[in-house]
Amino acid sequence: MVDKATSIWRLRCAWAGIVEAGQIGAGGKPSVIATTLEDMGFATLVTPSGSADLGRATKQMIGLDLPQKGAIAQSHTHALAWAGAAQWLLIGRQRAGFTNLLQEFSNHAAVSDQSHGRAAMRISGERVRQVLAKGSMVDLHPSVFPVGATALTIFAHINVQLWRADDGPDGPVFEILVPRSMATSFWSWFTSSAGEFGCQVLGPIDTS
Repeated sequence: MVDKATSIWRLRCAWAGIVEAGQIGAGGKPSVIATTLEDMGFATLVTPSGSADLGRATKQMIGLDLPQKGAIAQSHTHALAWAGAAQWLLIGRQRAGFTNLLQEFSNHAAVSDQSHGRAAMRISGERVRQVLAKGSMVDLHPSVFPVGATALTIFAHINVQLWRADDGPDGPVFEILVPRSMATSFWSWFTSSAGEFGCQVLGPIDTS
């Protein structure tokens, strides 16, 4: 009798073994909050032949218009961020059904699923801008980088995409996407940078 084959591979979240819940750095009330975001879908959409057809598709399928340079369009279930010339980042707040959605989009753009290759984190709090300013030269002042703004930048020699979400009860909210292979390096930089302000680490949260 042949035993049923089983796989030794198990899906792990991008931050597994890297991030632990708790408070780091200065004691007292934390001025920065970091929350891991998991079970999300990410894909790049490229359309060198023009964006009109893709724009109609995004509006029909996820209810979002294609954002202009430096902007991100967001809904409860999806987001669509500018990610370079004729290129956008499609974000699914839940991984379920994301593959089927990408199949539909493949009729309108070149699609590359990045879900397993990215790590996402939400960073918020009254001192969040001071922390992020240590790693990037992007001006994050609210008059320059309002809710709905996005930027491709570098933190500690790591290419990332950063965008500003709606403000939360604890202050400004930013979400950041890093290569999964660089998650450990990013977290090392972040904890060193946020420590002086006190940082509460939470996660994961339900992004649906």
